[in-house]
Amino acid sequence: MLNQNLEKNKIFRHINKTISEKVEQINTDSGRYYQTPSGVRYPSITTVVGMMNKKAIMEWRKRVGEEEANRISSKAASRGTRVHSICEDYLNNVDIYSKKYSIIDLESFSRLRPIFDTNIDNIHIQETRLYSDYLEVAGTVDCVAEYNGKLSIIDFKTALKPKSKDYITNYFCQASAYAVMYEERTGIPVSQIVIIISVDDEQPQVFIEKRDNYIPKLMEVRKEYKEVYGL
Repeated sequence: MLNQNLEKNKIFRHINKTISEKVEQINTDSGRYYQTPSGVRYPSITTVVGMMNKKAIMEWRKRVGEEEANRISSKAASRGTRVHSICEDYLNNVDIYSKKYSIIDLESFSRLRPIFDTNIDNIHIQETRLYSDYLEVAGTVDCVAEYNGKLSIIDFKTALKPKSKDYITNYFCQASAYAVMYEERTGIPVSQIVIIISVDDEQPQVFIEKRDNYIPKLMEVRKEYKEVYGL
């Protein structure tokens, strides 16, 4: 089943909205930051919204132990990076079956593929650094494209088990921030956010939400981050 070629794959159309501004990524012990072309340094939106689940994560680490928590986190981060790479290549019309992806990762992507083929097209940008002077945050968006014909922020996530909507408010806030960033940088509004979660050994989850429903919570968390860290 995995011996497929590019001719059998959907060919995705690319609108190619170039973001000319260069944003520098800076990794530190205290988190990730981005420096804008004007020299202003903003925190990563991933770091900012991470505050929302910080308490739950600390409790989980205490419950399972630091060594086990580090092992699970490292494994999850590695899998997330690989899945992101496959998603990006596939949407860029690269023959992912000829690349050195593992059978396990390709099998996992095979559950995502029908979602991509049926719903995604007219891709504006992928894996692009953006920032917002209004929100004073920056980050790297996974994908801006049409989903079911509507321009959307599309974010790819991985999980060991299915997520409840109430538990992933941070994902929605993050995607909403990307929507604001993209509009600031291009003048093109994006009102829809889509979270696609690849779940181990299960069917993926798709959450479609309105950006504006999460702006108030996003602003609240951004204010809290600034009060705590001064940025």
